[in-house]
Amino acid sequence: MATVTPPDEVETGKRDVEATRAISRGRGLTKLSRFQTLGIFFGLLGVVLVAQVATALPGDDITLVLGLGEVAPRITLDPPNTVLGIGVLFVIAAIVALADRWTGRYAPISLLVASILFVPLVLVCAVALSSADQTNLLPLLVESLRLGTPIALGALAGLWCERSGVVNIGIEGMMLAGAGVGFVTYAVMGGGTGGAWLWIGVLVAVLTGGVMALLHAVLSVTFRTDQIVSGVAINLLAIGLTSFLRREVLLPSGVQSAVTLPRIELPLLSDIPIVGSVLFAGKPVFFSMFVIFVLTQVVLFRTPWGLRVRSVGEKPHAAETLGINVVRTRYQAVVLGGLIAGLAGAWFTLETVGQFDNLMTNGKGFIALAALIFGKWRPWSAFGGAMLFGFSEALGTRIQFLNVEVGGFPVPSQFLQMLPFIVTIIVLAGAIGRAIPPASVGVPYERSH
Repeated sequence: MATVTPPDEVETGKRDVEATRAISRGRGLTKLSRFQTLGIFFGLLGVVLVAQVATALPGDDITLVLGLGEVAPRITLDPPNTVLGIGVLFVIAAIVALADRWTGRYAPISLLVASILFVPLVLVCAVALSSADQTNLLPLLVESLRLGTPIALGALAGLWCERSGVVNIGIEGMMLAGAGVGFVTYAVMGGGTGGAWLWIGVLVAVLTGGVMALLHAVLSVTFRTDQIVSGVAINLLAIGLTSFLRREVLLPSGVQSAVTLPRIELPLLSDIPIVGSVLFAGKPVFFSMFVIFVLTQVVLFRTPWGLRVRSVGEKPHAAETLGINVVRTRYQAVVLGGLIAGLAGAWFTLETVGQFDNLMTNGKGFIALAALIFGKWRPWSAFGGAMLFGFSEALGTRIQFLNVEVGGFPVPSQFLQMLPFIVTIIVLAGAIGRAIPPASVGVPYERSH
């Protein structure tokens, strides 16, 4: 027998449905898009700049130099008016972003312009609040590229691993092991005096990164252990190994500092006036970074083997049906990534400082993972992310050299050293939008037969 719902219950149900719809509509109205959230940030910052910062800055002009020599271009700025103009542009960008439903594609463009203007804003405020009246932007650019080198190489190491379907949290450990073992070999066998043992040390650093990556591949591909746990184990192993080598081998050898890799000037390019001697001169690992990025782009997207690597990272079982050896391909990609991470480790000890300290990679491997996510698992986009982090570190160093004071108190150096990690947090918090990794990354593979 059919039951009849009483009229009062029907009315109650209708009211519940209407209430639910109203709540849903309210949530839809209050939910902010990513552009609107960033717009609110720039809008508030713009108001603060216009109302407070612009009026508090000294009125003396400052100069931004774009190169070396007397003929280098110079830009003279009035700090209060410059900051006032940037603040107004921030407010305009915020309005355009908050109205993204109507402004459409102009919303991301306005936020991009606001983000770019953030750099000159920091520079103008830093110089205005320092004892200097000028700063040179060319060395800042070169230093950004140099400091971004290990991050970019680490991002490439993660790119090869994760494009093949293997998560690599162990980039930090591979870099640290390469830096430590390579330098200890050079110091003990070559005395840190340069020559052939310096280049052998670089080779040992590269191979050490490859060996650590091979261990990661054995754990994660062959034994199918959790890839995150395997990467953490690699990091812990590297910390213990390098600390032991430093205490038991390096310190007793008496070699505290050593000759580093020689500086190279690119023919013809280094002779360009104003910028050539700074922009086209560097050391081998720095220049090799650009070569490796080009090779990665070509091999990964223009060769059959690169297609196999990408296929086993997306659909390994489909690749298996086409005759691709998934296990071997993943081994090759992971070890290749480890070799690149080992070269990044050589940058720390054999190219830059000529010594080794415990934990000297200082989290650069984890920042490299952030750069990889920033670049959405594509080589040149990851390079851009690495240079962003390199620039943030170089900018913090430049502000520290300028002895910036706010309200008569110097800005603590610890705050400036936090800049790269703050940028990392912002990136990982989703400022770049949704980043979709390869479909099968982190998923253990088992043969179908």
